[in-house]
Amino acid sequence: MSVARRIVGWMAATVGMTMAAPTAAESILFVGNSFTFGANSPVMRYRPDLVRDLNREGIGGVPALFKTFAEEAGQDWTVSLETAGGRDLAFHYEQKRREIDGRWDVVILQGYSTLDAQRPGDPTRHVEAAGLLAAMLHRANPRVRVELVSTWSRADLTYRTQSPWRGKPITTMADDLAAANAGAVRRFPEISGTIPVGQAWNRAWAERVADPNPYDGIAFGQVDLWTWDQYHASAAGYYLEALVIFGKVTGFDVRRLGEEERAARDLGLDPRLVRRLQAIAHAEVGNVTP
Repeated sequence: MSVARRIVGWMAATVGMTMAAPTAAESILFVGNSFTFGANSPVMRYRPDLVRDLNREGIGGVPALFKTFAEEAGQDWTVSLETAGGRDLAFHYEQKRREIDGRWDVVILQGYSTLDAQRPGDPTRHVEAAGLLAAMLHRANPRVRVELVSTWSRADLTYRTQSPWRGKPITTMADDLAAANAGAVRRFPEISGTIPVGQAWNRAWAERVADPNPYDGIAFGQVDLWTWDQYHASAAGYYLEALVIFGKVTGFDVRRLGEEERAARDLGLDPRLVRRLQAIAHAEVGNVTP
């Protein structure tokens, strides 16, 4: 083969590899509440220098964990967040459009923990607001990817406080929230999919990595995914949330981060627990539909 032909062949192969390589999105926006900013845990103030808080409140939260994972995975993401404690997606659409409305590559939407604060379990307000936000974001960028986070069951509402989930299996609330989000995806084509955080928590209980009932003591060798209020997440719970979001958004196998992953070390998580949470997140991301 001539030198010229070898050069042409090398150039064609190089072009082919370049075209086949996935292109990471440049920007991601997190929209949510305390479940996104990591309330009642050290995650809330974790590395705010890594992200852009559109409300200028010095929040790091789950978005900062996402950014840390991205750096370790060799991915270049610009991460922003717009969060407000105790608020639902309708609030963000009605009160925060100026901050949110822009050209983003990916937007993560996380709603109220019970879907509707006044009518717990009723998906109507949540689904409508998700659709309005997705439509607005698509007007700014028709190629934007909008994902809905399905959050976890609350121990307080399952074991202690009157609610639609009182006395039911601990996994029920997360399954109901996931079903509401799946309905939103079916109704609004502008919503790309869902992120199974609550289902990852359910898997952690099923695999005895986490204790499903903090009110009767935490079993030896297991972890409490909730913090002291049995409502918000512990550092381990938020860490699992961030792993699931990162794995779903990027397609990266989070097991590759390893048990000595940087954010886990900073948060003081047991390396053995980190390895198990990474495996759970990877398995759940592979199981998600849509």
